[in-house]
Amino acid sequence: MDTSLPDPAGTPRGHRAGRRRRRLWTGGLAAATITAGLVAPWLTPAGTSSAAQPAAGPAAEQVAQGPAEEAEDTRRAPAAATPAPVPAPAPTPPAVTSPAVAPSAAGSSDNPLAGMTFHGPNTGAARAAAQPGRTPAATAALAALARVPTATWLGAWSGDVTAVVRREVAAARTAGAVPVLVTYDVPGRDCGGYSAGGVDSPAAYLEWVRAVAAGIGTAQAVVVVEPDALAQLCGDPAERTALLRSAVGLLEANPGTVTYLDAGNPTWIDAATMAERLRAAGVTAADGFALNVSNFETTADNVTYGQRLSVLLDGAHFVVDTSRNGNGPGSDWCNPAGREVGELPTTQTGHAGVDAYLWVKRVGESDGTCNGGPPAGTFWDSYAVGLVDGA
Repeated sequence: MDTSLPDPAGTPRGHRAGRRRRRLWTGGLAAATITAGLVAPWLTPAGTSSAAQPAAGPAAEQVAQGPAEEAEDTRRAPAAATPAPVPAPAPTPPAVTSPAVAPSAAGSSDNPLAGMTFHGPNTGAARAAAQPGRTPAATAALAALARVPTATWLGAWSGDVTAVVRREVAAARTAGAVPVLVTYDVPGRDCGGYSAGGVDSPAAYLEWVRAVAAGIGTAQAVVVVEPDALAQLCGDPAERTALLRSAVGLLEANPGTVTYLDAGNPTWIDAATMAERLRAAGVTAADGFALNVSNFETTADNVTYGQRLSVLLDGAHFVVDTSRNGNGPGSDWCNPAGREVGELPTTQTGHAGVDAYLWVKRVGESDGTCNGGPPAGTFWDSYAVGLVDGA
């Protein structure tokens, strides 16, 4: 695997043929490395060294993600429960980005993420790693998780979402990287499940999305749009798809924003049905769709399913959440035992049309009060360590 970083000057990138062209510059030579001696083998990409390198930006400029996200759980069946309480923000570790090495020749020329490095703190892991009384192995595992670029989830817990997004964009820029954001505030979110919530009205939702877009401005950002919203079409399906279509349009109006509309996972909705929903929700105006968010399905199964969807959607591209799929799915979608983290974030997927593997789920956060877990979105130390160990 080629682990060389792109030219710091970057090459202007654009959307795929047939879309309006937008210039996307890669930024800097920020590299992701974990402190020597603390790296689990899965956290070191093939051909790279685990030797420590200086952080790309000062810790003081990193975003404290603040409230633990209400469970980001794309799954096979909904379940009812109460959303998690919102904990206080925690200090974040120095900026760490994932080396998004040059993609393989197949499909690389039209990948809007090609040459990017990704940014995002896992504040729950950072907080847990800083607590005393752990074994050295557990501390090392948590510290390693804290340094893998992970998506920043946005919702009611974000407060002034424009300010939060601006801080995350600034922190990513300082690190020479691109933030990965998740919008998660659609009305009727999670259809009464573990992550129930969302804003109260369509008008409020569109105003909220405008605030997210304002925070991004002309900067680069990758946005995964509303996990579960199409796989769970509760309420008024026509209203929800119209809202998602409008959200994509508002976000795509920014010149540096790359959007992926969530499409569930391979075990949830058949490809023909999901393709219809994606098309109705504006996937052709987005850069593609996202799969496996907060789930455990294997990368191979996601690629196969995504390719079926892509054929039905005239070649639409997609990204896969690989944060917890190293051992594939368990017997349950909610906090299954024996799971493991998957491939590190990268744009070198080896598959045409698969733009990136991302860590969208914040590894270590509970899916809900199931299988011994705390409320949805609460960081669960022992489960996080188990995901590193594959136990």
